[in-house]
Amino acid sequence: MHRRQEPPGNDMTYCVGLRLAEGLVLLSDTRTNAGVDNISTFSKMHVVERPGERLACMMTAGNLSVSQMVVNMVQEGFHSETLDGSYSLATTPSMFATAQLVGEAIRKAFAAHGEAMRAQSIPFDVSILLAGQVKGRRMRLFQVYSAGNFIEATEETPFLQIGEHKYGKPILDRAARYDTPLYDAIKLVLVSMDSTLRSNLSVGLPIDLLVYRKDACRVDLRRRIHGDDPYFRQISEQWSSALREAYLAIPRPEWARNGH
Repeated sequence: MHRRQEPPGNDMTYCVGLRLAEGLVLLSDTRTNAGVDNISTFSKMHVVERPGERLACMMTAGNLSVSQMVVNMVQEGFHSETLDGSYSLATTPSMFATAQLVGEAIRKAFAAHGEAMRAQSIPFDVSILLAGQVKGRRMRLFQVYSAGNFIEATEETPFLQIGEHKYGKPILDRAARYDTPLYDAIKLVLVSMDSTLRSNLSVGLPIDLLVYRKDACRVDLRRRIHGDDPYFRQISEQWSSALREAYLAIPRPEWARNGH
C-alpha cells in the first residue's frame, strides 16, 4: 500500500509575545513534526542583537522550510523594493521597516517556491511574530502573515500569538494588561504555554524565553526551559492546583439542590 508522505517540517508550534509598558516578553516552543513518527526540535526564536543599538526577535510557525528561508533572507539581507535599498534585520531604520522587510521576504519566498509547493500538495504556510526596538525609535510587536501583511500589538491588545494558540489564549485574555510588570508577565506566558502543552501534542518542550526592557536595545534575559526546570514544574503544578481549588470553591447552582 502506498503511504502518503507528510509535508516536510510541518511546524505546528506555539509562540506568544507581550508588548508591555516596561518591555517585551517572548516565548516559543521547539517542536516540529513531519508525521507522528518524525518529531524534531528546532528553535523558533531568532534574535539579532547589537547591544545599545538594536534588538530584533523573530518567532516562526508554519512550514519549516519556508520559515528558515525567510529568516535567512532577512538575516543576510537583500535589495528591498519596498524600502528602496539593501537591508537586513541589522540595518533597517525602524521596526516598522523591519516588518515591511519580513513581509517582502515572505512574498519573495512564495514567488520562488509557491507554485512548486502547490504542485506537491504542500501548503505555503508561514506566520511570524516580530518584536524589538531600534535605538531612538519605538519598541514594537508585529504579527506577519503568509501574504506578507501584518498587524501590531496595541495597549488595548498587548499580546499576539501564532501556531496552536487557542489553549493558551484564555489566561492571556483574562490577565494580560499593558501595565503588567515585566517579570510578572513571565508567569503569564509560562502558564499559557503549559496549558498548550497539556492539550496539544504538536507543541513540545524545550521552550525559549526572551525578556527585553524598553529602550535598552539589548536582551535582559534569555533562557531555554526544559521539562526538568524547577520553576516551570512549579508553575505547572501550582496552576493546576489553583484551578482545582477554584473549581471546588464555586457553589453548585441553586436549581441543582437535589444533587449529591
